[in-house]
Amino acid sequence: MNLLELSELLGVSQNLVICVFVILAVWEVVWKSIALWKSARNNHLGWFICIIVFNTVGILPIIYILTNRKGERA
Repeated sequence: MNLLELSELLGVSQNLVICVFVILAVWEVVWKSIALWKSARNNHLGWFICIIVFNTVGILPIIYILTNRKGERA
């Protein structure tokens, strides 16, 4: 499915679809970067690998950050 087909299916313009994709990509990069930094500092190799491999639009990195607050270093 290309961008034109997707925009026709949703009944919106191509510019809106592109804008949504860009916003989701930036959202993912920000949360993934924070979670990768924290997991590397806390020596959580399993989390680090999972966060790199799976693209979950920021959900997995947010889960990691929320569940591993106590293990942070000063």
